[in-house]
Amino acid sequence: MEMGMGMGMDVVAAQLARLGDALTTSDHASVVSINLFVALLCACIVLGHLLEENRWLNESITALIIGLCTGVVILLTTKGKSSHVLVFSEDLFFIYLLPPIIFNAGFQVKKKQFFRNFMTITLFGAVGTMISFFTISMGAIAIFSRMNIGTLDVGDFLAIGAIFSATDSVCTLQVLNQDETPFLYSLVFGEGVVNDATSVVLFNALQNFDLNHIDAMVILKFLGNFLYLFVSSTFLGVFSGLLSAFIIKKLYIGRHSTDREVALMMLMAYLSYMLAELLDLSGILTVFFCGIVMSHYTWHNVTESSRVTTKHAFATLSFIAETFLFLYVGMDALDIEKWKFASDSPGKSIGVSSILLGLVLVGRAAFVFPLSFLSNLTKKTAIEKISWRQQIVIWWAGLMRGAVSIALAYNKFTRAGHTQLHGNAIMITSTITVVLFSTMLFGILTKPLIRFLLPASNNTISDPPSPKSLHSPLLTSMLGSDLETAIPIVRPSSLRMLLTKPAHTVHYYWRKFDDALMRPMFGGRGFVPFSPGSPTDPNVLVDH
Repeated sequence: MEMGMGMGMDVVAAQLARLGDALTTSDHASVVSINLFVALLCACIVLGHLLEENRWLNESITALIIGLCTGVVILLTTKGKSSHVLVFSEDLFFIYLLPPIIFNAGFQVKKKQFFRNFMTITLFGAVGTMISFFTISMGAIAIFSRMNIGTLDVGDFLAIGAIFSATDSVCTLQVLNQDETPFLYSLVFGEGVVNDATSVVLFNALQNFDLNHIDAMVILKFLGNFLYLFVSSTFLGVFSGLLSAFIIKKLYIGRHSTDREVALMMLMAYLSYMLAELLDLSGILTVFFCGIVMSHYTWHNVTESSRVTTKHAFATLSFIAETFLFLYVGMDALDIEKWKFASDSPGKSIGVSSILLGLVLVGRAAFVFPLSFLSNLTKKTAIEKISWRQQIVIWWAGLMRGAVSIALAYNKFTRAGHTQLHGNAIMITSTITVVLFSTMLFGILTKPLIRFLLPASNNTISDPPSPKSLHSPLLTSMLGSDLETAIPIVRPSSLRMLLTKPAHTVHYYWRKFDDALMRPMFGGRGFVPFSPGSPTDPNVLVDH
């Protein structure tokens, strides 16, 4: 009996030892992965600095190339067994990498330019994405159903439409300059944010969509649900931003600790995103509008040192997340497991990738040019209209597909990042091919295309460029809804004025409402809390 118990204890001890070894191996692999990615991030920063003035490359493409080269090296060292040290995880992307990128974009965006074009942005981002979705889906059903690429059904083809309707708003940040082309930047990037949110909502709706019972009522219900998600997500972002402004203004935390101010801003921004995901809303829209509201109210309620800190901290977190993302995609693109199941028909894989790329080109053209024409019909002056050359740049700049497409494709066609179905493997590898090709080709050619179609002399802008220094203009006590100088607007005297210049009219009344009610309650430039000896002391503000 004792011998049996002793043998049993030995077996348990041996199993625990093996488990301990496995955990040690796993921990070691994690440490190796972290070291590798930190080293690669440093390399990307250095190379990005050296290529700062390069007219062809940008930091996203550089990170993608470094990721691909690293994948090749790992493939060679492991003798073809593996090309990456981290498997692409949609959770990692949506929960950790995307929020700081989208929040910082909202925090830094020129608000006057963005809201001046808000209707066009919504038109392109929502209606345009739906047009692109139907174009790509119908093309996929018509072509792929005849190619015998695997066990794909109508639901898969509709999912393909949602996956490839998602533009890469992250790459747009890299190829368009907010100071050089503010109109195009606000239009393309704003459209990209709404587009990403629309694509994710579309994709999630299709997962629960009964394709066997489609009728007018189901379609109307779907559209109503989308409108509800859009409005609710935006409201949650605005509410989160206003709540942070109110708390910081009333408590004036900075008089005791600037660290608490910065931490509270960061955590409440992230909380808005996670709360939106918890409520099945669009976290992308929520955190974007939270960033806009925080920059308009909350940022002005904190101390001077906190303003500089938050401005740099948000930009730095966004930059690291973007670089990490492209490294991640580049390394995972060479995952040998996925390519192995599609390798028996390389011609078919190339054909599918080419067709998908063609559908992306057609799908974007199907809404950019018609919707630009409709948008121009509502504009009275030639300056406000989207010129033909600008339309070409908008079409081209939105052709890049990125991590959102990859994350959605993994969600649909893999389990835990792997698949053994031939059709699914072809769709995954084709998605990766389209993302790499579009990012590299369209990303490289976008800057030269803008310089060719829109010379610097034509980029006259109403807003001054963002200041190179974060001090001086940003930290003054000037009134204004943004960094721009206030433009006097004649008060409209009739309904006709409202119809002819809605943007100016709405902005005029918004400024009156903002100054009379919102800023006294939530703070903002000119309405910051007062504390003797603090950066909000009028004597201190005058010095700046």
